[in-house]
Amino acid sequence: MLSETYRQFLRLVIYQIYPRSFQDTNGDGIGDLPGVIRHLDDLLELGVNAIWLCPCFRSPNDDNGYDISDYCAIMDELGTMGDMERLIDQMHRRGMKLILDLVPNHTSTSHRWFQESRKGRDNPFSDFYYWFDAIPNDWKSCFGGSAYAFDEQRGQYYLHSYAPTQADLNWNNPAVVRAMQDVVDFWVDKGVDGFRVDVVDQISKDFENGRNCFGPRLHEFIHALFGREKTRGLFTVGECWVNDAQEMERHSAFERGELSTLFQFDHMECGRADKFTPKPDSLRTVRDILIRWQQKTAGLNLLHSLFTDNHDQPPLLSRAANDREKRYESATCLAAMFYLLKGVAFIYQGQEWGTPSARYQSIDSFNDIESLNAYQAFCQTMPSEKALEKINFGSRDNARHPLAWNGQAGGGFSDAKPWIPLHSRYREINRELDRAASQSVYRFYQALLRLRRETPAFLDGDFQVVSRPEDGWFAYARTLGDERWLVVCNFEKPQTIRLPFALEAPRLSNLNRAQADGLYAPYECAVCRVLTG
Repeated sequence: MLSETYRQFLRLVIYQIYPRSFQDTNGDGIGDLPGVIRHLDDLLELGVNAIWLCPCFRSPNDDNGYDISDYCAIMDELGTMGDMERLIDQMHRRGMKLILDLVPNHTSTSHRWFQESRKGRDNPFSDFYYWFDAIPNDWKSCFGGSAYAFDEQRGQYYLHSYAPTQADLNWNNPAVVRAMQDVVDFWVDKGVDGFRVDVVDQISKDFENGRNCFGPRLHEFIHALFGREKTRGLFTVGECWVNDAQEMERHSAFERGELSTLFQFDHMECGRADKFTPKPDSLRTVRDILIRWQQKTAGLNLLHSLFTDNHDQPPLLSRAANDREKRYESATCLAAMFYLLKGVAFIYQGQEWGTPSARYQSIDSFNDIESLNAYQAFCQTMPSEKALEKINFGSRDNARHPLAWNGQAGGGFSDAKPWIPLHSRYREINRELDRAASQSVYRFYQALLRLRRETPAFLDGDFQVVSRPEDGWFAYARTLGDERWLVVCNFEKPQTIRLPFALEAPRLSNLNRAQADGLYAPYECAVCRVLTG
């Protein structure tokens, strides 16, 4: 049985904004906080009631804001603290919640804490980071190479799980815990409603067992941030690679005072052999993962997260469906598959008009540090053309191109040269064109979110699988009391679908179906109410 707080969280539709790529208002080619304010009413019109804002804190931007040099100041390119205060005020006036991206595992090496720490072992900040006289193990950085770098000034090695300019904080030091509590409290006092917590599983290291995550004090540290009276009512979601329901419950059951929910990433592997290598796949893979997690979390006092895309992943549309001639059908079918399940809905910017992966002819079109490092490594063993193909497929930049609001020069994002190239297909796929089209992904999302918001069964109802594992389609029911709804999603082949219920005419369909039974086109979907009595 869910707590009342968690039942309210189920009503959130959270829109993730990558601020550098959302809307530029001052003509420097970089999105900014006033650009977010400009589009608040657009997001309300879509059906959004919360925003997750990717890092906007002061940063040298070696990793696009995930290398923070001051947690309590705004990145110069994005605006001022006054802009942030106006954003919070304008969102609250509209009944919207703001969720900030908190990065507690590491800071920029330009952060004052690190600059003090490197001065020596007798400095008050000496143990804010992990320092070693010699490299202690063979851990690798997530961006390639050793996870240890030598600092000439201190004469020791420090741990960096990501770029050398991102030094891992030593949470075993109580002063670090207090400092991060102060950061959280600073933003709560500003009126922020919650946090997405970056790589939260890494704030406790398991050196004994050779793991840079899930250390013995992980739950203690999370509770120290969010189990306090001041922070207990926040909405918090952790980036944490958990694939066990009991471990998920240990992180996010309401009574534990840790996180509200976690992102579950199993479906992110669909359509790829590894991050930069595609493999043939089908929505069957996604279906089976969705079913498993709906069933695993049923009856537990925790929330499940529902998302297809984020700032770190190429669109699922391009990896698991058809982003060319069936792009509209695929994008809307995915939306019905995910967002009528039980859980908190997350939508990534541009997803609501079916933005696919991009493709470029030069590595100069990429900015992401992970992709640039991977390209150099690939070029050691394969032709540059093949290396570029892998980057086009797997780069995080697929999710970071400036939003295409229209098909004009600059895509409606900026009048200046953007910080990273516009999407390679922005003239044919943009918000303005989609909203004017007879088949509009945006209008489908709008209708779907309205149906979700207005139908208690989609928020609080039980989940039941109707289709069989061998079927090339997915049908599930959501039931609350006497009310039952059926969601039907066909996959890549046309087929006749017969359903075991008497059903009303579809309340929502991406291809204007007149009845639920019958021949379904590729990626066709329908949502129907089950007749009772």
